[in-house]
Formats: sequence, structure tokens, C-alpha cells
Amino acid sequence: MLNLAVFLDDSSRSCPTRDALVCGDRRLTYAEVGALANRVAALLVSRGIEPGDRVAVTCPNLPEFPAVYYGILKAGAVVVPLNVLLKDREIAHHLNDSGARAYFCFEGSPGLPTGEYGRAAAARAEACEDLFIITADPGAAAPFGGVETLMQALSTQPTEFETVVREATDTAVILYTSGTTGQPKGAELTHANMVLNALTANQLFDSTPAEPDTHLVALPLFHSFGQSINMNAAFSVGATLVLVPRFEPSAVLELMAREDVTVLAGVPTMYWGLLGALDGSVDVGRIAGNLRLAISGGSALPVEIHARFEQRFGVQIHEGYGLSETSPLAIFSPPGRAPRPGSIGLPVWGVEVRLVDEQWNAVVGADRIGEIAVRGHNVMKGYFGKPDATAGVMRNGWFRTGDLARRDDDGFYYIVDRAKDLIVRGGFNVYPREVEEVLMSHEAVSLAAVVGVPHESRGEEVKAFVIREESARITEAELVAWSKERLASYKYPRVVEFVDALPMTATGKVLKRELPRP
Repeated sequence: MLNLAVFLDDSSRSCPTRDALVCGDRRLTYAEVGALANRVAALLVSRGIEPGDRVAVTCPNLPEFPAVYYGILKAGAVVVPLNVLLKDREIAHHLNDSGARAYFCFEGSPGLPTGEYGRAAAARAEACEDLFIITADPGAAAPFGGVETLMQALSTQPTEFETVVREATDTAVILYTSGTTGQPKGAELTHANMVLNALTANQLFDSTPAEPDTHLVALPLFHSFGQSINMNAAFSVGATLVLVPRFEPSAVLELMAREDVTVLAGVPTMYWGLLGALDGSVDVGRIAGNLRLAISGGSALPVEIHARFEQRFGVQIHEGYGLSETSPLAIFSPPGRAPRPGSIGLPVWGVEVRLVDEQWNAVVGADRIGEIAVRGHNVMKGYFGKPDATAGVMRNGWFRTGDLARRDDDGFYYIVDRAKDLIVRGGFNVYPREVEEVLMSHEAVSLAAVVGVPHESRGEEVKAFVIREESARITEAELVAWSKERLASYKYPRVVEFVDALPMTATGKVLKRELPRP
């Protein structure tokens, strides 16, 4: 028997007065978060929610997210966290696909009226019987009529609740894939998946209740990285979460200094943003004096960012790898050893990794390229309600990720690229990540994204979208010529386009499919 909510229950008992959540001028202790989660659980049970029912939540990094998340779990239900950027049509798809019985939705802002989207979506969701609006000001009235705010709904609920017992193999969370290709699918993750992933993270990072960390949480909690590596791992050892609802590099640096942050987890574009925001007003010394651990995941971290971050903060970024379908942690730079820039590390405890070809045959030998396949306690049950999609990516417990990698003689893995991003130019394979690494080593290049564009005779041509460093004067032709000297003739980009920004997901990944192509 096991329930992921045990993390909050245990810490509420063992360290009730310790700060659990910090967000702006709000500070909630573990006892306060525990009581709020109990009221959420009691509310759901009073509305007829039963063990195994799905309950959705759309909420940015606010104290209400962990309270609702663990409250749903305590009631024995399944959490369905949704991307805060979804519009009403997309939300309705997720509610209907998961069969959500209830929905907690943040009110949003004038620029992103999430609450309006949520109300419209819930009206089109057959199984969704209750909608609760999370207001930015917990005591505020509903932004529109006919709905309950979270605090209104909780006002009569008790602060004590006995957590519902679940089996370790029962589904705890359904995480929807980002949907960068095709329709999003819901990865069913069990209580065992999520508990073991958080405990594995703490083992890797030497995180203990005796010396509680302070996590800077800029990763969205609706995403697997933020959920497991920040929230669940931190709550299991009574650590403090400093929540960042919206990532603004300058504000984050100031927050890191003020709150004495010890653990920073982010995606590569976040580290890139922090480095770009350093100026004379940032207390780099104080940040560096407290920061003990920097973690990167979500996509491959450019070697150049590794070097620049260590130079400024004195901490090496440890890179890891995983997906929603793997809870997410699967591979990580081993603790106690210097990270190898460019490598995502070794398989974590209890997890097997191998490289396979299209027919699932193992790819053996140093530096040979294959698709990463994972097997272990972290792998999902499958895609909710989609047995055919599940069968397409799973076999004998192995899950194929769609990511291409190589392995060196010491067993360290190196991401080459997403299989779907591979460029085939004139019959030769070009891996965009390799080209991006070379471009980012140029002093005038701040960030680069490389894609294949249609070509009449070669099938595809290599094109780079580049953000220049401020005040850089290099021309597109000059950057093409420079890359030609450093890359094989079939690899270097024939076309370079300078841009002011790159399209990104809410989790900070570059959305290459949205880059303009002929």
C-alpha cells in the first residue's frame, strides 16, 4: 500500500513549523500546506469523488498547486496537471480524454484568461461536474458568476483528513505529453513510479531532512521535471520551495540571493537567461556562496553554457535526462564525480538503459548512435486509454524514447538529437544539436536552433535561426563562412536567419516546429 501524498503527511508531522512554500509575500509552513491539502481532499470526497477518479488542475507555480495536488492524492484520486498555456479547445480535449470528474483552474490574467478558457472547456467536458476557480488573491470573489472559488468551496471543510490508502501500482498522476507532434497523450504514472523517482533524486543529490535545502522552483510544477525533482523530492525531506510563477531572469537572481537558495533546477534556456541577466546589481558572491547544486534537463545543455555558469557561480551544472513517461528521471550525471560537459551521465539507481535500432535490436559499441530505451521502476504503465500507442513504444518493459544518443567507453550517454529532428541532407545524416553546439561557440551567438528545410535536389537543407549577443555585428554570410570552416561540407548551415527570440514551450524548450520554413 502506498500513496504519493505520504511525502506531505510525513513532513507535516516531522517539521510542521518549517517553511514549505515561499511565493512573493506569502510563506506557508508544512502544517499550513498539510491543512489546506486536507480541506481539498475533504471537498472532493464531499462532491462524490471516489478513489481512481481523475481530477484536473491548471495552476502556475503558486502555493495552491501543491495543496491541490496532494489534496487530490489524499482523496485517492488521480491528478491530471495541465499546461497553463492551453486554450479552451485544448483544455476540453484533456478533460474529455482523461474523463476528469472535477477541475481546479487558475483565474489567469487579462493577457491569458485561463479561468475563462477553463469555464468554457468544463462546459464541454461530459464527466466534469465541478469547477473551482483559483484566484490570484485567495480571498477574492470569483472573476465571473456561476462558479465557486477554491476558498469559497473550502470554507466549510475540515483541516483533518485521513489519507485514502492506494496500491503502489495504482495510477497517481496522468501527465500529458507536450504535443509537439500529434495529439497529446496522457502518461499514466503510478504511486510507485513517482515515489521512487523522488527518492532516487534525493539519493543522487544527497538531500536529507537533517540539512534541508531551499529549492528555487522556476520549472512549472505541471511538468514532470518540476513535480518530481523539485516538489515531490523536496516535500519528502522537508525542504523549502521558493516558487516562481513566471521566469524573469533578473528577478530570479535577486530571489536566489534573498532566499539563500541551495538547489537550482532548470532547462538550458533558463541558464542561458540567467547568464544574460548578470550585471553589477546582482550579488553573485552571495548566490555562489549558498548554491550547492545546479541541475539541468529537458533538452541538451550546450557545452558553452556549462563553462560560463561554472565560471560565474563556481558550481558545475549536473545534467540529466528523462521524459514524462519515465517519471522523469532516468539518466543523470553521477554524484561525487565531475560532470562531463555534453553528457547526460549514467542510468540512475534501479533503471536500465540501452540503445536500440528501429527493430528494437541493441546497438552495441562505443560511439554508435541508437535510440534510447529505458526499463525500470520509473517507466509509466502506458498511455491512458490508448493501448495501440502504448504498444508502439513499449516492449517487455522497455520504453523507447525517440531520442538518439551515443555511449562512450565508460558507459556515459550523450544526446545526439531527437529522432524526429534528424536532418537528411543529400543522403547524409545531420544532427542539429551538433551544429547548434558549434554555432554557440562563436562569441557573437547567444542562442541557436537548427532545422531542416525542404530543398529541391538535396531533400533537406540545413538552416540556423540565431539570436545574436547584444551589440554583435556579425552578418549572416560571415556566420555561414565561419561555420563552414568548422563543420563537414554536408553539415554547416547554408542559411542563417537572425531573430530576436525563439518560440518556446512553457517549460523552456525551443519549439522548432513553429520556426518559419518555406
